[in-house]
Amino acid sequence: MFESIKSIDQHLFLFLNGLHSPFFDQVMYWGTNSTTWLPLYLMLLYLVIRRYRWQTFWILVFAVLMILVSDQLCNFVKELVARPRPTHEPGFAGLHTVNGYLGGQFGFYSAHASSNFAIAVYTIILLGSPFPGFPLLMVGWALFMSYTRIYLGVHYPVDIVAGWIAGGLIGWGFGQLCGWFVRKPEELPLRH
Repeated sequence: MFESIKSIDQHLFLFLNGLHSPFFDQVMYWGTNSTTWLPLYLMLLYLVIRRYRWQTFWILVFAVLMILVSDQLCNFVKELVARPRPTHEPGFAGLHTVNGYLGGQFGFYSAHASSNFAIAVYTIILLGSPFPGFPLLMVGWALFMSYTRIYLGVHYPVDIVAGWIAGGLIGWGFGQLCGWFVRKPEELPLRH
């Protein structure tokens, strides 16, 4: 059964990785970089400050801890499982990479998928829906970031799905934990 899942995973990877063009090579290469998304992070910070005011400090502390846990857990699992990335798989035919980007040696599971889904779930829990489509925007962003990893050839689909599950659980857990420490906006004194 494991071999069957691995075969499906590799075939799906080759299909998704094969949907490339020179234009999208650059879009995906820059899109996978976290600094590209600085405007999104600043918008999230603005929404948190607007909603939680002085409690933003604690929300940011929990966010940093959440990313740290997500990243370190992923690194631990990568070393434990030791599944080579597609770019480090000997004799892998049909692989498309961009700008020589190969990633680290091991790929299970995706830290990008985990961290971005953690951020998406965390902010949805804390902010609710500050404007129409906010949850959809956050999930869409996390899905895009995840797909860039397949497009660039550094993760199999199973790596991504495992990252979604881990990140979703981590984001949910830290969202609940943070909710115990901060007062809900409707409980805060009104501003004059």
